[in-house]
Amino acid sequence: MSAVLEVSGLSKNVITPNGRLDILKDIHFSINAAESVAIIGASGSGKSTLLSILAGLDSPSEGIVQLNGAQLNLLDEEQRALLRQEKIGFIFQSFHLISSLTALDNIMLPLELKGEKNARDLAFSLLERVGLAQRGDHLPLQLSGGEQQRVAIARAFAGKPDILFADEPTGNLDQHSGENIIQLLFDLNRECRTTLVLVTHDMHLAASCNRFFQLDFGQLIELESLDVKL
Repeated sequence: MSAVLEVSGLSKNVITPNGRLDILKDIHFSINAAESVAIIGASGSGKSTLLSILAGLDSPSEGIVQLNGAQLNLLDEEQRALLRQEKIGFIFQSFHLISSLTALDNIMLPLELKGEKNARDLAFSLLERVGLAQRGDHLPLQLSGGEQQRVAIARAFAGKPDILFADEPTGNLDQHSGENIIQLLFDLNRECRTTLVLVTHDMHLAASCNRFFQLDFGQLIELESLDVKL
């Protein structure tokens, strides 16, 4: 099985008034196509920083990140933006929907940016898939948090990304909505064979993944199992 994401010697540090702060330290790992991976760790452990670097939104101080064979540090910002548009999907804790667009239009946007001719039909089929066929003409503020996250998931999968990064996707949801979102994420992961990389505090969400990593004091450790109290 081929690696979609390969990381070697990745470190990130910043200079503060108190000296150098090492956020990430000498991280090595690879992720194969269609795998689901959870990255857990305490608040402030560097999880979101790591996710931003993996997606090419931030740059490491040292090390190499290869996404589908493309070495991110060798690409300029325009090339990284094109790679994100063509290969990467994102889901955020705060949904990041465009408030002035309807649910359907939010899903259509990445399809239109790719030049998809039947963007509306494809977007509506995704809206149906996430159970919101009757809510397509609603603006984000007219939707519940769970519904907004369903729209965000449909939008993320619309471009058929090779890899999808999710940063605390259940963080702003109640338990029932969170469980529905977990089920939807992994159903689409299996159907689309999209590689899934999740940063989460939600141990139920993490336990649904194939592999688990813990970020602790800037170091990434792969865990054999999760001790989850259900």
